[in-house]
Amino acid sequence: MDLTEIVADVAEALVAVDSCGVAFKEFRPGVGPYGEPQLLRAVAKHLNARRSYAGAVRTKRTPDMLIPGQWALEFKLARPFGDNGHEAENWSVNLLHPYEGNVSVVGDCLKLQRLNGPERKAAVVIGYEHTPPRISLAPLLDAFEVVATNVVNIALGPRVQAARVGLCHPVHQQLVVAAWEVLP
Repeated sequence: MDLTEIVADVAEALVAVDSCGVAFKEFRPGVGPYGEPQLLRAVAKHLNARRSYAGAVRTKRTPDMLIPGQWALEFKLARPFGDNGHEAENWSVNLLHPYEGNVSVVGDCLKLQRLNGPERKAAVVIGYEHTPPRISLAPLLDAFEVVATNVVNIALGPRVQAARVGLCHPVHQQLVVAAWEVLP
């Protein structure tokens, strides 16, 4: 199973979660406001219903999602705007914080590098935008690659990306799933 297939499947699972119209906590309906753990459980449920995953996808603390023998995946969310439509404070820290720890994708890449096991490793970002984007995620994804490779010296594979439009949330109207293999 390659990373392109996983990214497309995660994007489709997110659309399925969005289409159910269930609100997360007190937020408006749609997939955008979900917290990371709740979102990953919902994505894993959808992936496990697919024949190609055969019920093997597990959510864990480290990595966030495991496809045994194939992929160890760490996820981060990127939401420039909150459920209320106001620009979120510090939302880009989830990608650009260049230090160890669980705050950023950079930290996730460092954690993946230390993870033992036969699985290939990848960092995945799930981001939400307006249609058309009021704040595009593209510069942030580019900046992550620069920080990870040129500042922290993490070897990344090429970005794999899928986008979906037409989500039901009035703020989180489209999604982007971007992933990079974290190379040894």
